Amino acid sequence: MASYDVTVRGAGIFGLSVAWACVTRGACVQVIAPQGVAAGASGGIVGALAPHTPENWNPKKEFQFQSLLMARELWPEIEALTGLPTGYARTGRLQPVADDHALALAETRGRNARTLWQGRADWTLVETPSDWGPKSPTGLCIHDTLSAHLNPRLATQALARAVEMKGGSITRDGEESGAVVWATGAQGLAELSDAFQRPVGNAVKGQAGLLALDRSGAPQLFADTLHIMPHLDGTVAVGSTSERDFTSPDSTDDQLDALIARARAAVPALADAPVLQRWAGLRPRAKSRAPMLGPWPGREGHYIANGGFKIGFGMAAMVGETMARKIIDAKDAIPAGFRVEDNLR
Repeated sequence: MASYDVTVRGAGIFGLSVAWACVTRGACVQVIAPQGVAAGASGGIVGALAPHTPENWNPKKEFQFQSLLMARELWPEIEALTGLPTGYARTGRLQPVADDHALALAETRGRNARTLWQGRADWTLVETPSDWGPKSPTGLCIHDTLSAHLNPRLATQALARAVEMKGGSITRDGEESGAVVWATGAQGLAELSDAFQRPVGNAVKGQAGLLALDRSGAPQLFADTLHIMPHLDGTVAVGSTSERDFTSPDSTDDQLDALIARARAAVPALADAPVLQRWAGLRPRAKSRAPMLGPWPGREGHYIANGGFKIGFGMAAMVGETMARKIIDAKDAIPAGFRVEDNLR
């Protein structure tokens, strides 16, 4: 039997990011993924890499900020290594400004961003573009330059290939050896809840749609609580619902119809765009609402990387780096609120 320094269970964005951060440190890594690469929520269609608002700064927002900065180098590096597209583009994000109160708040956040974002990105007010923008009662939009997006399916396949090109192994079955990282998504949260005999998180169903409209290179939009993502392949993804109660985890229904209708109403350019694809899946939401990272209590040599609900791709670079520091470098940089024990209280 082959011997590995690290075994990662799960080939979603968290598992692959951990594997990448470990192999680039010279570790011998295997990824065990019975259902293949990105079989769960990481196989979705939206792919937003967007920050929280620049205010009330906390460890979660700082972690996400650093991860979004890392993504600027990570995804081009993966593309250069593998020759495969990831769909990564840092084109920013537009959000409509509803009224005078929202305008004043946006201006305050813009001032905050100049400090909190350390001059690495901007939060400014712009006139709503006529060809690609959300309806805005004030005629203004917030434009942040920290936001980016990627194509989840292309990005995970490219990252998996990069892990293999660095000497890692990705298999559907195998024997664990070395440190074991459990990055098993929504199903893993249910199994962890059983193991700890208390709820540590839950699955939340999401539905999203893919429309035929070429706005490649344009900013992503956030309007009526929807992420509207212009991918580089000439499609626009719209998502997503958040359903705690559901009967079928992977089927779409009238809730997606309503979501697409809202997107068309919010963004005139989408009015006649045909629907190419409908997607549904389960996303892992940890009890703390932050990613759940660190050693598995009472299970020596086992670790958990889970709970990337809605922000998994945006957090992934730092999740991989933080877990590799812990496992390979023996340096604990897991923020408060992200630790496994934070979900056991």
